[in-house]
Amino acid sequence: MKRLSTMWVSVKGKMSRDRGAKEPDPPPSPDLLPVDEQQREPRYASGQFFFEYLVVVSLKKNKTGTYEPQISYQFPKRDGMVRFQKEEEEKTLKAITLFCFPEGINWAPLTEYSSETFSFVLTEVDGSRRNGYCRRLLPHGSGARPPEAYCIISKVACFGLFSKIFDEVEKRRQISMAMIYPFMQSLREAPFPAPGNTVQIKSFIPDAGTELISLTRPTDSWLEHVDFRTLFRCLSDEEVLQVFAATVLERRIVFLAEDLGTLSQVIHAVSVLLHPFIWQHTLISIVPQILIDVVMAPTPYLLGVQKQLADDVLDQGDILAVDLSEGRKQTFIRRVGDEDSILPHKLKEEILQALRSRSETSSLEELNRIVPEAFLPFFIKTVGHFSKYVVRNGAEVNFHKRSFCKAIESKSTRHFVKKFIQTQMFDLFIQEVEQRPASQKGFFEQKISEYHRKMREKAKKH
Repeated sequence: MKRLSTMWVSVKGKMSRDRGAKEPDPPPSPDLLPVDEQQREPRYASGQFFFEYLVVVSLKKNKTGTYEPQISYQFPKRDGMVRFQKEEEEKTLKAITLFCFPEGINWAPLTEYSSETFSFVLTEVDGSRRNGYCRRLLPHGSGARPPEAYCIISKVACFGLFSKIFDEVEKRRQISMAMIYPFMQSLREAPFPAPGNTVQIKSFIPDAGTELISLTRPTDSWLEHVDFRTLFRCLSDEEVLQVFAATVLERRIVFLAEDLGTLSQVIHAVSVLLHPFIWQHTLISIVPQILIDVVMAPTPYLLGVQKQLADDVLDQGDILAVDLSEGRKQTFIRRVGDEDSILPHKLKEEILQALRSRSETSSLEELNRIVPEAFLPFFIKTVGHFSKYVVRNGAEVNFHKRSFCKAIESKSTRHFVKKFIQTQMFDLFIQEVEQRPASQKGFFEQKISEYHRKMREKAKKH
């Protein structure tokens, strides 16, 4: 996965550290006792914790009198690391401050600030991925004060789950900073639930007593990091299809919005529309201002850029620039020009027809059913016959592209597929099919079988 690899190296390269000066560690919470991490952290059946750590990013005045983001608290503290591990950890934590406050503006104390939640993905050069979930809010108090950010780093991709966790964090923050950490400790010690299951967390709040908080994972784990409501609130069905078409052909796409949550939610939703295929190139849901030069990369990308940085984007050629902001004059402010003709017309109309089964009041659960049912058949009808052309001869496995394309009767569909099979997402998908045993059926093969079974049953009824 290349989602953030190149950019991540750039982050670390651009951040300078004064090795001689050390920031004092924040005082430990009085509610927490010292913990021997290796002894206290049990491994559960799922092999996963809810999160690796929580950091609080505060805006502190520097010597020039301006505010800059700094880590003011980390839970749990990571001890026992060797020198190079500690240095890498420090770089990562400092980079996280860029994503929590990516605007690159001169912040000032505020009296009003609406909390917002957004996410980002950290992909190291070795391909390992971690998800960052951020809730920015105005700390409890009186008078003008700068906002602060709570950021959870986790290997788990589940935006809805962590959004609910942040609701609990924010509720406790309004009482006292010290109330957050017992809750996070309980969460860290809880077993991570399997898809469709629920875990309950006990947490004490003064004047309210002990609360029982239920956290449930969606049944379809591949949908747990996405909220389609934001995508379809910002774009019409026809506009979503044009974005989908450009994404399928792995083009350079930039989304513009003022709201950070909108950017992260839309980009994650667009990438999920590709399922069972996976975006293989750079994906940065919120590009920090200091890294805006990434838009000049010649390779495919999905980027979320704040609207005030639009001028740095719009001088790029051969990109699709999508304005998500309210009150916009036009949605596509830069385009290649063929986005509306990439998908076969008949299949495009079928997707639109399927999407019309939803309403403006459709719940998240309903959208998680309707949207995949609209887009997955597109891939079944275009490339769902792939398994017939994966030829195995002993240990040698080959995919016969030419015969695969010739088997498609529709000229417009064949024209699209010839382009699609040149993408990295399709190439990697076929590689994975070739590497697994012939008897092992993946998600896509199962969905193909289900689709054809339903079509046969439907034909019998008629």
